[in-house]
Order: sequence, then structure tokens, then C-alpha cells
Amino acid sequence: MLAVPEMGLQGLYIGSSPERSPVSSPPGSPRTQESCGIAPLTPSQSPKPDTRVPQQAPFSVVVAIDFGTTSSGYAFSFASDPEAIHMMRKWEGGDPGVAHQKTPTCLLLTPEGAFHSFGYTARDYYHDLDPEEARDWLYFEKFKMKIHSATDLTLKTQLEAVNGKKMLALEVFAHALRFFKEHALQELREQSPSLLEKDTVRWVLTVPAIWKQPAKQFMREAAYLAGLVSRENAEQLLIALEPEAASVYCRKLRLHQLMDLSCRNPGGGRLGERRSIDSSFRHAREQLRRSRHSRTFLVESGVGELWAEMQAGDRYMVADCGGGTVDLTVHQLEQPHGTLKELYKASGGSYGAVGVDLAFEQLLCRIFGEDFITTFKRQRPAAWVDLTIAFEARKRTAGPHRAGALNISLPFSFIDFYRKQRGHNVETALRRSSVNFVKWSSQGMLRMSCEAMNELFQPTVSGIIQHIETLLAQPEVQGVKLLFLVGGFAESAVLQHAVQTSLGNRGLRVVVPHDVGLTILKGAVLFGQAPGVVRVRRSPLTYGVGVLNRFVAGRHPPDKLLVRDGRRWCTDVFERFVAAEQSVALGEEVRRSYCPARPGQRRVLINLYCCAAEDACFITDPGVRKCGALSLELEPTEDCPDGVSPSRREIRAAMQFGDTEIKVTAIDVSTNHSVRAAIDFLSN
Repeated sequence: MLAVPEMGLQGLYIGSSPERSPVSSPPGSPRTQESCGIAPLTPSQSPKPDTRVPQQAPFSVVVAIDFGTTSSGYAFSFASDPEAIHMMRKWEGGDPGVAHQKTPTCLLLTPEGAFHSFGYTARDYYHDLDPEEARDWLYFEKFKMKIHSATDLTLKTQLEAVNGKKMLALEVFAHALRFFKEHALQELREQSPSLLEKDTVRWVLTVPAIWKQPAKQFMREAAYLAGLVSRENAEQLLIALEPEAASVYCRKLRLHQLMDLSCRNPGGGRLGERRSIDSSFRHAREQLRRSRHSRTFLVESGVGELWAEMQAGDRYMVADCGGGTVDLTVHQLEQPHGTLKELYKASGGSYGAVGVDLAFEQLLCRIFGEDFITTFKRQRPAAWVDLTIAFEARKRTAGPHRAGALNISLPFSFIDFYRKQRGHNVETALRRSSVNFVKWSSQGMLRMSCEAMNELFQPTVSGIIQHIETLLAQPEVQGVKLLFLVGGFAESAVLQHAVQTSLGNRGLRVVVPHDVGLTILKGAVLFGQAPGVVRVRRSPLTYGVGVLNRFVAGRHPPDKLLVRDGRRWCTDVFERFVAAEQSVALGEEVRRSYCPARPGQRRVLINLYCCAAEDACFITDPGVRKCGALSLELEPTEDCPDGVSPSRREIRAAMQFGDTEIKVTAIDVSTNHSVRAAIDFLSN
């Protein structure tokens, strides 16, 4: 690591073999040169962060890509009419009874690793391949959450296809994003032939709010590789947090576009069988109509009728229940423009709809044996995909008040493969198993009781409800009266009934938009048109760097003492940039000054650390980990054309934490020239 040599008015040069105090560092403590070879240029308290209004570039159209765990799609709107959202064309193929405004997140590559198809086309083509031939093709599905679960995500992280073959995750994601880019641009050209320049398009990618910075950077890197934008025009791409996008869209909705689950028909099982929220708010609307001022500022801000009934300062929660995760965010409505303030850091967990799929797989393992299911998935991957499709179709029909059993088709390949492997048929396996709520039907299908199907939902649904209840108990979110249930999994009648039953008696009104599965996608388009709508966010973690401070006996631990050139320094000090749970306004900057360690130095590299605690003092404290590196590129100046830097060349770095991504800019104070700066969260 390259050092910054100054602190206050005195110079500090970190050499290769510093003279340490007799007290040794504790085991596991990083070497001083690597962990904190920098000192603040000014030891005084940093000034209050500046808030700058981001300048938006003129884009003609915003294209949002909702890259989901189970399904994906795109939508767009033109700057001339930003609220007229155009949905992507309906996809070819698909399942009977399922709307095709999104396509499955399935990618098919040839045996050579070249792109073949995506979505329904990929799934159907893979389904039709000969079983032996299918073993050579690379089929990826539900691969998004692998990025979230990877503990050491890098650009070299690999994904495993259904057949067990591996490929760089970055290339897999880039193939998918390139597919959407080409489809979207083709549709845009047909609607607006004059739209030819790529730089007139702003792209928006959605990610779960609980994703950490490495995962967000990974999606940006995949977008660069896919050709959505170039690194030189990074501002063309926005990363939108999924529950935020849903919140932005919900604030535009009118009453007839919402459903109140407390008014649900008790015998209903489908979304369309619920009454509209209009009647529920009719009394409140009559009361608020008498106060014209309380309505005016929201209506003029372009928010929907529901929000016109709310007062400034009202709080609500958005639960984004997707295929892989549940994301929760709590917002407060602000005057005078109807902007949003995040009240508590985004939270959630892996409680998505795939949890129900995993429960079904575990059920099959109990019946047919885990070793058989593992072998079948590996040797008959296309048939396994068929089985998951059959289960998905029945899962969508599950409801708390449904009567009658559900039949799930088993592919012939499964039945034949089981007989060859075990020497008896699947009917015998069902009779011998301890699972008594799944039978074999005369039509050659698995026959599952409704109670058994609902039981598959329980671990995932319980996790969602528990997380909502935990969040509602936080002091920062007291007063929340409205819960928006959004995302693909929110279409499930089982989930809707469970949430309403558990939370409705607490005075929480549970509301579902009509187009619940498209809420995030449409909200991402609106977010791309006006990124400043979420004015204040909460930092999920504490961020800072490791520095040296003057050693103070009695206050600093003896093992942190570093002696250099007769001066006593405390090493491994964690200098905080922003604290966990701290409210940060959009465009708010935290500034720090650094300078190069050696004459002729062309690059300053500073390690960035993070932790969940707000009061960490040292980078060796429990829970503090290196999460990235701040890189500053130094160019020769007129004062030093040979690249030899002055001893006190000040580089002022400004970091922004109020956006969905951490951003950094830097200025060479001596020349007032910009310095190339970047934070890398993906290099280990």
C-alpha cells in the first residue's frame, strides 16, 4: 500500500521496516504498511459534509431492466412524457395462464459457451434437447442469488450450470444484460427512428436493497461488459434498489389501482377477487378534502390519490417479496415536493419464492432419496427443469382456502430413470416412504393435498412475517400504518393471507397494487427519470479508512504504538467516513485530504474498511473488515512535468454515501484538476 506522508504540519514517511515499540501486535493484526500507511492531512475535526444537487445529463429515454431471480423484463419511458411507461413486448412461449410481460431468468449457452437464447426460448429449447445432448449445453437458471450468497465475490467468481459445468459469473450476467439491451434498443428504434445515439439512453438496473457494495459493483461491471454503457460514461447507468423502486411507483398509484387485503373476500384465493381500496379510504378522503392545503402540495407533486390522502410526515413500509429475497424499506413522505426519506436501513433476507421450490425438492428427497435426486439432476438436467416447471404451475394455484388436491406431473424421464436406478417404480417408493400426504394418482402424477402444498410455503412465509415484525418493533419506524406488499411472490394468495392474518390485527393496513409483479420494473423507470425522489437514505454500514494518529499514552493501547523518526504514532486507527444508520442526504459529500508518500508517485491506494458497529476505533476490532480500496491516479502537472510530486501535493477526495452506490471524486488542490478516483469492492 502506498502511504500518505503528512499529518498536520509535520511530515510522516512510512518506510519498509518501521521501528516498532517493544510490544508486539496481537495475532491476526495486519501489518502497519498494509493496513494504515496514511495519515489525515489535517488532524482537526472534518467540516460538516456538503450537500450538492447532482446534475443530471440530458437523456432522451430511460430503459429499466428488472433482473429478477425467477423472472426478468424491461420497460422504458421517454423524457418528453416520463410517466407514460412502455412495457416490453410480450414474450413468445411461456406457460398457460401466466402473463408474459416478463420472461424467466434462464440463459442457454452452446456447448462451446456461446450465447444461444434467454428466457422462454432458452427454457423451451433446452426442454426439447435430447437428454444426452442436453448434458453438453450450459443452462443457467435462478443464478442471480449466487451473487448475493458469495462471501468472497470477485470478477473471477464462477457459476455452475445445471449440468455441473462452470463459467465466469461476470460473463453469464453480461450475456443476459446484452440480450435485454439488444431487445430494448430494437424496440426503441421502431418506436422512435430518430433515436440512434447510444448516449441518449439512460439505463437502470434493479438490485435487492440487502445486496452489499461488491454485488452492486459486480452488476455495474457486467453492464460494462455487456455494452450497456462505457466506463467513461458511467453516469448513464443507475443502480436502483428494488424496494425503493417499488416505493417510487406506489406513490403514483390511484386508489382504484390498489387492493386492501383487509377487505378481501374470505373465500377468495386470487388477487382479482379482492375489493378495491377506494371504499376503505373514502372516509379519510372526505375528512382531508376539508383541508385543501394538506392535499395541494402532494397533488401538484404528481403523486397518486392515495398519497393525497396522506399527510406530510406519514410513514409506510414496502415489502418487496421476490423470487430470491425479501427486501424491506420504510419511507416518510416529505414536503413540499413529495420526496421520500428512508427511516431505517434496508433489511431483508433470503425468504424469496425459491424457498418454496427448495422445500419441494427436499420433499422429493424424502420420498425418492437424496442420492437419487442428486443423480437425476446431474444426468437428466432437462427433465429436472421440466419437473420444476410443473411444480411452479401448481404452486401458483395454491391458496389458503383452496379445496381439493393438486396433481403434479412427473416427467416420463423421471419415472423411467427411477425404475432403472432403484429396480422398482415410483408408486412403490411413495407407498414405502414416510410421507403420507403425497399419493400416486391413477393419471400418473404426484397427488398432493392442499394442506401439504401450503406447508411447503410455511418456512419462507414465516421468515418474511418475522422480519416485518422485527422491523416494526424498531423505534425509528414507529407510526407506520401502511404496508405495500410487492414483487412476484406477493402474487401468492398464501403469502397475502398469512401477512394479513398476522399483521392486520396490529392496525397495519396491507395493500397490494393490481400489477404487483411489475411494480419494481415500472418504479425503476420512474426512478431513472427522477433519481432525486429518494432524498435521504440510511447508511447500512460504517465506512472508513485506516490511518495513523499521534499516540496518546493512557488513551491508546500500547500494542498500537509505532515509533518513526523519533515520533510516536498510534497505528491501525479507524477513521470513520459515515456511521451505520446515519442519515445521508442525496449528494452529501464527506471530504478527506491525502498526499503522495514518495516523489514521483503516480498512484495512491487506500484501503477502505466497513463494519456494522458505529463505535469501532481500530481496523483490528472485531467485525471490521477490508471491503474495498480507494484508488487515486496522479498525473504529471506543469509544476512537475517529469511526474515528481511536490512533498505536500494535496489530493482532496470527496465520497458520496447518499446514493444507491458509494461514489468518489478527487481534486488535485495545487492544480484544481480532477484526479481519477475509484472504489473497488471486488479485489481481494
